[in-house]
Amino acid sequence: MASKLITNQPSFKRQLSPTAKRSSTPLSLLAAQIYSEFMQNFRVPEFLIGVAVIPTILFMMFGLPNAGESLPGGTTIGSLMMASFAAYGIVSLCIFTFGVDIAQERGRGWLRLMRASPLPAWVYFAGKLVMAILFALVIMALLFLVAVLFGGVRLAGLEWLQLSLSLLLGGLSFSSMGFALAYWTKPRAASAIGNLVFLPLAFVSGFFFPLNQLPDFLQRLAPYLPTYHYGQLVWASAGKADDVALYVGQPIGASWVSMAWLLGSFLVFGVLAWWGYKRDQVEQFG
Repeated sequence: MASKLITNQPSFKRQLSPTAKRSSTPLSLLAAQIYSEFMQNFRVPEFLIGVAVIPTILFMMFGLPNAGESLPGGTTIGSLMMASFAAYGIVSLCIFTFGVDIAQERGRGWLRLMRASPLPAWVYFAGKLVMAILFALVIMALLFLVAVLFGGVRLAGLEWLQLSLSLLLGGLSFSSMGFALAYWTKPRAASAIGNLVFLPLAFVSGFFFPLNQLPDFLQRLAPYLPTYHYGQLVWASAGKADDVALYVGQPIGASWVSMAWLLGSFLVFGVLAWWGYKRDQVEQFG
């Protein structure tokens, strides 16, 4: 007769070790990523100089000599050139911080390593975006300070706020252009292509000299560029419409049109960036 073997084994319940730590929350991951981005750039002072100081140097070279001159409506040349070089610096920041940096990190295999880590992709990209906004604020603060102290630029409090918000809005818009550049260029060619994209956009949009000094075909092309409408928006925030039209060399359109262009550019380049990101994921991981 077979006997039944009865065992009285204790039941085990999985418990965390007293020293175990719970997984990080999304906000803590984002904070850690922002700190990592900050330290990465802080250790390379050339980056901060190139991003934040060059727009101010350009303003000191080209803007300060004529900063005190006033246009018929009372707007000073200095305030409009300050807005121009701030916009120049922020577009450069977006294209090179997002486009070139992410493309180079792709080339080094950093994004492939990130996929194998617990870090969500959105945290990585959000960290880049927040870091770009912080650097944009640095660009604006330094340039505004120099313009006020040495260029005699004076704006009302509401005008400073409107100009700052317009500049940051453009930064958000052109961040998607940087993302698209990062995923549609080869890592080794990203820097060259970034310059090929950025410099013509800056010159043709009137950041450096009036649009009426450009060849006719470029004047006709300019209104179809997002940087042109970015310039229109920030200039309108820094001066009166008639003065801005005289300074730019073309009539100033309605602000809502410029904002619509920036929003449309953000969406179009955002779709291109998402498409390029998905394509890259398929090529690397199937």
